[in-house]
Amino acid sequence: MSDSRGESDGTPRAVLWDVDGTLVDSAEYHWLTWRETLSGEGYELTRAQFDASFGQRNDEILRGYFGEKLSADDVARIGEAKEVRYRELVVNRGIEPLPGVRRWLERLKAEGWRQALASSAPRLNLEAILKALGLEGFFDAVASAEDVSRGKPDPQIFLAAAAKVHVPAARCVVVEDAPAGVEAARRAGMRRVGVLSSHGALDADVVVNSLADLPDDTFDKLLGGDE
Repeated sequence: MSDSRGESDGTPRAVLWDVDGTLVDSAEYHWLTWRETLSGEGYELTRAQFDASFGQRNDEILRGYFGEKLSADDVARIGEAKEVRYRELVVNRGIEPLPGVRRWLERLKAEGWRQALASSAPRLNLEAILKALGLEGFFDAVASAEDVSRGKPDPQIFLAAAAKVHVPAARCVVVEDAPAGVEAARRAGMRRVGVLSSHGALDADVVVNSLADLPDDTFDKLLGGDE
């Protein structure tokens, strides 16, 4: 198998990875740090509220809780306090990739696919996760909250990631665990692998309970089998 297989016809291919629920399961860390941070602001967050807003941008989350009257300065202050605490948990408690992730990262890299993270999380969070996992060498680019003005299901984050790895949208496959992310990928004109780690159903091209269950030829088949 040639390492350049991912570009056999001269056009590169890419896999764009969502992070939470796809690459790692860090929902508990997000829950703990949102609850702690908002408690300091006099807001008692419930688990149901957290679950309903998980995966959104911080400005959307906070205005959902406090209302549109919340100032931009307060959004930035509260959001940053939460993210600092989140990164501390990642560093101090550690984090593990979800089943099948490391094998697929290695396989795709060996086959010449370009890979990028595409997440509405702050860039420092994504860098902390990659460092904790020792996965920095697998990704050619990172698209984060700083690269977009609109969250999923808007396709902006995936289009930004594709641009960073210089791959056309039609040659990208997105790996996602959330309906909003799958819809964002569809709007971007990309093929979609759905992982049922946090939702009961996903409208993706291929859906699995775990990436460990994904057939070896999945990504090739999604783009027409460029072997």
